[in-house]
This record gives sequence, structure tokens and C-alpha cells, in this order.
Amino acid sequence: MTMGTKSNHYQRGLELAEAGRHSEALDCIQEHLRTAPDDAQALNDAGAILHCLGRSDEAINHLVRARDIQAGSAEIIWNLLEIYLAADRANEAVQLFDDMERMDILNADILNRTANVFLNQDNKADAIEMLLHSLTNWPGQEILEPMIKVIRSKRPKIAFLCGLSGDVKFLTDIYEFTESRYSVQLSGNQSIEQMYELMKANDIAWFEWCTDVAVEASKLPKVCRNIVRLHRFEAYQNWPSQVRWENIDTLITVGNSFVKDALLKQVPDIESRTRVVTIPNGVNLDKFKFIERQPGKNLACVGYLNMRKNAVLLLQCMQKLHYIDPEYKLFFAGTFQDPMLEQYIRHIVQVLELTDVVFFDGWQEDINSWLENKHYIVSASIAESQGMGLLEGMACGLKPVIHNFPGASQIFPSEFLFNISEEFCEQILSDIYEPRKCRRFVEENYSLKEQLRKINEIFVQFEAEIDSDKLPVGDFQLPVENRLG
Repeated sequence: MTMGTKSNHYQRGLELAEAGRHSEALDCIQEHLRTAPDDAQALNDAGAILHCLGRSDEAINHLVRARDIQAGSAEIIWNLLEIYLAADRANEAVQLFDDMERMDILNADILNRTANVFLNQDNKADAIEMLLHSLTNWPGQEILEPMIKVIRSKRPKIAFLCGLSGDVKFLTDIYEFTESRYSVQLSGNQSIEQMYELMKANDIAWFEWCTDVAVEASKLPKVCRNIVRLHRFEAYQNWPSQVRWENIDTLITVGNSFVKDALLKQVPDIESRTRVVTIPNGVNLDKFKFIERQPGKNLACVGYLNMRKNAVLLLQCMQKLHYIDPEYKLFFAGTFQDPMLEQYIRHIVQVLELTDVVFFDGWQEDINSWLENKHYIVSASIAESQGMGLLEGMACGLKPVIHNFPGASQIFPSEFLFNISEEFCEQILSDIYEPRKCRRFVEENYSLKEQLRKINEIFVQFEAEIDSDKLPVGDFQLPVENRLG
């Protein structure tokens, strides 16, 4: 039914609504809907009138029905959002944001008002997400920075402790994400006394690596929520068996089930002593440039060169590939960690007559540039939690060819795995070469955004549990002149 053929009841209802006679207007439009129950525009108008009458739940029901019938209507979505916010139903309002972004009608004012609703409900976690979203997309809002700072100050304080090694390579993105939402500290190479002072000064302590620092921290009097993150190698050492897991609130593992099996072999009852969750590492897709590359003959291997990386098998594979086609070349990006292994590897490269096709380029600060002229990312490693170098190479569009280490099939599609050198050669020589598919696999399975979301869920859960006497944030209302849209 078009506007030109609307019923007399509907037209009369619009006239009454325009005159401010909302109850009578509603009666007329409801009469129209009895004969045209799927009229999305009439449902929308009835919803708006019900809202004016203070009947928000009924208004929302009408507008939800209208949206179901006419999903692409910006007017219906907008009206529904306004009523959700007026009814303090911010969570439901947020569920409309994806549609609003696609329609290009989401703006800073909506995000800031949604944040205000969350703040009035003392929901600091969602409020700060709204404000950060707003500031990221509309950075000229100077008033938001101090507001975000105030909210951060009233949330849990978080300390990241990395132990004597100070190894933060897997923490960079997590720290940056957390720093924008909480008051944070990052510390390494501290004494036990210094570590304990940090724990007392913070609400949450995150111990990166399940090593001696986590062991010592677990023996101290419990003064905050404690998180330990175990990557891979720690599960094959004796540190986990020394941790007093009753003093650890959450253990985060990043690896596959074989890593967890190694952990359970040491501490069979760990899951009854602490909460264990698996959160895979995520790839920061903004840092790895995708190239729609064509098949070529340059192979890349990224990472430290040690016994676990099993470069010997990779060289055996390369020798067979070289015999089939001498134009293929293998490039290593990484440093040797064992002088004896380096001596052997360089020796075997000569013995296998691969000196003209195997190159050791050392550690690469700019891995994107180094990968630009490569076509395959390869690995013969005997153990990985995930193989971040492989996933990063895939994000750039390189085809992976991966030795079938324990747990590899849980991380990568079987089509990219090999058991023997003949299979390695088959995969390299195959006509199947799909860079965009490789990038999409990382996007769908190992995005940094998903990793950070899961980590933040843990922080937010702790935030809800922490008994705090901090003052409420209070009302937040943007001045009209600072609203956008």
C-alpha cells in the first residue's frame, strides 16, 4: 500500500498527530493496522505516537515489527534508537549501531548520549567503549578526553609484570588497548619486594609468562586479582608445578590442546584450582599489509633459529625442491640462538649445495618490507602454540606450507600441512595460490580485535567483582555545541 492509497483512518491519524491529539491519532492508525498489519510506515508512526504518550514498551514493539518488515529504513532505525535511549535501554540501542554505520547515520552525538545512559547506570565499561568509539571517529571533541580520563581513574588499576626477561613482544597491543580504558603500569626486572608493592597498589596483576615471577607472586599474600598468561614453552618446564594456583584467579593459555595437555601432565588438577581459559593471540591486521601477489619462487621462514624450529628438515625439503626446480629460493629472517646449531646449519647448506638458494637475512625490524617479494611462508617447527610468524605471513597474502607439528591441524587448514618433504614440494609446486583466502582466514579466526574483546571480558568481570568504595562517575552530558550530527 503506497502513501497515495493509505486508508482514511491512517490519513486522519496523521492529521490528529500533527495537531497534538495523540490518543485519537493512535486510535485511527491502530484501526488502519487492523486491515494492513504489515504496513511498516504505519507501524513506525504508531510507535512514534506511543512514545509521545509515554508508552515506550509498546512503541518499541511496533518499531521492531516495522524494522523486521522494512529493514533498510533509516527512519525506523533512528526512531527505535531514540526510544531505546529515552527508555534507558542502551544495550539494545548498541545493537542497532552496525546497521546505522552501514546506513551512514551513526554519529558522535548518538555514541555520546549512549555513553551517558551507561554512566547513569554506573556501567563504566560500556560507557568508555562508546566514548572511545566516538573519539576515534570524530577526533575533534576536546571535551571527551577529560571525561574518559575521569572514568579510567574510577576503574580497576592494572599492572602488567613481565619478570626478569622483560619480554613484552606479545603484550604491545594488549597494553595499548588496556591503557586507553584503565589505569595501567608495565613493569619488568623487578625484585620480589617491588613486585609485591605493585600488586598492593593495583587491583589486577597480569603476569606475562608462567615463569619464576608467576611462581613467586603466587606465594605472596593475595592482595589483588591475579592473572597468569602461559604461552607454550612454560608448559614444558617445571614452573607450572610450582605455582600456588589457588592464589591465581585466571590462567590464560594461548596455545593448542597439546600445549594444554603438557600443562595438565604437570598439574593434573589445575582446572579445579583456578579458572583456565584459552585466548589465542590475535594478529594486528593494521600492521600487516596485504598484497594481492602472484605465484612466485621466494620462500620465507620467520623466527628465531633454534632446535625447535627444525631448520634441518626445512633444508632437506629445500634440497628436494631445488632438484625439481633450481629457481626456488629460501630466505630466513631471524637470528641463531645456538652456536652449534648455526655451525651445523651453515655446514649442511654447503654440503647440500644450496649456498646460492638459501639466505640468512638476520632479524628484520620491518617485516612487511622484507615479505614484499616473498610468495610462501614456510615452517618445519616441531612445536608451536600458534605460529604467529605464519599467521602474520598469511595476513600479508603469503601461502603457508607448514610441517604437521602437534596441534597444527587445530590452527591451520589441513591443505597447508605437510608430513614429508615430498608433500612440501607438492604444495609449493601446486597451481593453487590464493592470497586473499589466506588473509581472510586470519581475519576470521585470529583477529586482534577478537583477542582483545575476550581479554577485556575478564577485566570487566573482575571490575564487577571488586568491592570498591569509589565515588560514582556521575552524570555526563555533552554541551549542545559539542554534539556532532
